[in-house]
Amino acid sequence: MSDITDKTAEQLENLKISEEQPQQEATPASTASSESQQAGDNDVTSTSLYVGELDPSVSEALLYDLFSPIGSVASIRVCRDAITKTSLGYAYVNFSDHEAGKQAIEKLNYTPIKGKLCRIMWSQRDPSLRKKGHGNIFIKNLNQDIDNKALFDTFSVFGNILSSKIATDETGKSKGFGFVHFEEESAANEAIDALNGMLLNGQEIYVAPHLTRKERDSQLEETKAHFTNVYVKNIDLETTDEEFKEFFGKIGTVTSVALERGPDGKLKGFGFVNYEDHNDAVKAVEELNGAEFKDQELFVGRAQKKYERIQSLKKQYESTRLEKMAKYQGVNLFVKNLDDSIDDEKLQEEFAPFGNITSVKVMRTENGKSKGFGFVCFSSPEEATKAITEKNQQIVAGKPLYVAIAQRKDVRRSQLAQQIQARNQMRYQQATAAAAAAAAGIPGQFMPPMFYGVMPPRGVPFNGPNPQQMNGVPPQQFRNGPMYGMPPQGAPQGAFPRNAGANANQFYQQKQRQALGEQLYKKISAKTSDEEAAGKITGMILDLPPQEVVSLLENDDLFEQHFTEASAAYESFKQEQQQAQPEAAAQFETEIAPQQ
Repeated sequence: MSDITDKTAEQLENLKISEEQPQQEATPASTASSESQQAGDNDVTSTSLYVGELDPSVSEALLYDLFSPIGSVASIRVCRDAITKTSLGYAYVNFSDHEAGKQAIEKLNYTPIKGKLCRIMWSQRDPSLRKKGHGNIFIKNLNQDIDNKALFDTFSVFGNILSSKIATDETGKSKGFGFVHFEEESAANEAIDALNGMLLNGQEIYVAPHLTRKERDSQLEETKAHFTNVYVKNIDLETTDEEFKEFFGKIGTVTSVALERGPDGKLKGFGFVNYEDHNDAVKAVEELNGAEFKDQELFVGRAQKKYERIQSLKKQYESTRLEKMAKYQGVNLFVKNLDDSIDDEKLQEEFAPFGNITSVKVMRTENGKSKGFGFVCFSSPEEATKAITEKNQQIVAGKPLYVAIAQRKDVRRSQLAQQIQARNQMRYQQATAAAAAAAAGIPGQFMPPMFYGVMPPRGVPFNGPNPQQMNGVPPQQFRNGPMYGMPPQGAPQGAFPRNAGANANQFYQQKQRQALGEQLYKKISAKTSDEEAAGKITGMILDLPPQEVVSLLENDDLFEQHFTEASAAYESFKQEQQQAQPEAAAQFETEIAPQQ
């Protein structure tokens, strides 16, 4: 699509930017459905469209160029990340009248924009209407070739579709199920009757009303209370259907049995028994679980659907995780900066004087090389605390150890994310104060921002505030200044920081820190093309003691561990900021920015 003309650009400048909050894309169509024309009287006043599945490079100008020929466009907004300002892949287009919006859906839905088929629906602001789900159906066992457009085309013959969506994984691959939301519930029922059990691209699809989680849980409880189907495993592989049915038939009337087999026809060792009466099924579970059948001890339990099994496994996992957390709380130590010569035995010898060690492990790569860190677990928190006090920073095999209480990955990532959030919040507040002071006509009356991160090497674009706005300090002088602040105006490059005075030791530490930061940034920027992320991750890792930074620069495995954790924390921080700071950003844009 060609660039818009100057006239179009002028029209765009006059458009209002919508203040709608970004709409979360949920999997069920009912939670991403259109302006509900199903609630009582048909709402024909809606003029706002949701446009999804957009390429990140799609701009407001491009959307205006596409939608303006349909009718008068009142406003356009591409929703963006609050921190990175990158597109979230969806936008809102507001027309001046409902009919134009309707025509836009008819003519442009699933039109390719930058190589991706866009998905258009009426914007739905009322969550209560989205959650009702009337006319919303669920389809599963879909062929991988069925995309959003194919799903829409298949079901649109039954009535007006408000929205349709194929569920996909993080790579965009279909998960094999989707949702279609009809304007009328009667159209949904007709689609279910006509297509449930039919072949679509060679696969028999299942079509049914979409159930909310509450409805599914209620249905599950009903199934539990009246189940007749029993699951059996540890079955002898030579068992016949007749033997299997006869064994379970001693409990009550069996309506059917099924021994699961592989493609080669051999038994898989499990199967199902369905009783005519619920009480017989309960009795079979109580009396035959653990019973011997053909010299095999059977497991017999109520047959569960996949959803229920997954929920049960999640509960078991969570229970085990919490149990382990309680067991090792305050007694498991993380030890890093280990020399390659340190093995499990030597690590235990180093920590043995401090108490009873229950386990010790030096982590290694697949080829057996030490990763430079490990774990030591004591029998009591007191012993672990004593070991930390005595061994942290102690030289072992020529290297200073780092010893601390071991933390789970999610805890470490959360802490790193909080550090990033605190730094960015401070920067935002300082930038706000700077803009307010400038607007009031009193430049130079506020302290310049302090940067809690490494300055990129020369030649790498700086992502912080505009150096030209910093008390008149020339950009080049600002770049070459100390890492955590700026030299006073007129000070020569390399002068001591303002708060350092003549403290040469502090100046030396800053120079050392800057040198380490440049090495880190070079190593990190080689792993990511995102310059902002490289700068943030460098700053996070640089918070470690200098000796630890030196160690991870020398040890690729240790560096990889820190880089992975810091990257995850940065991504987590961005997601939190997406929800936590949009209001603050909007306030800054509307109240302060116009005054500049």
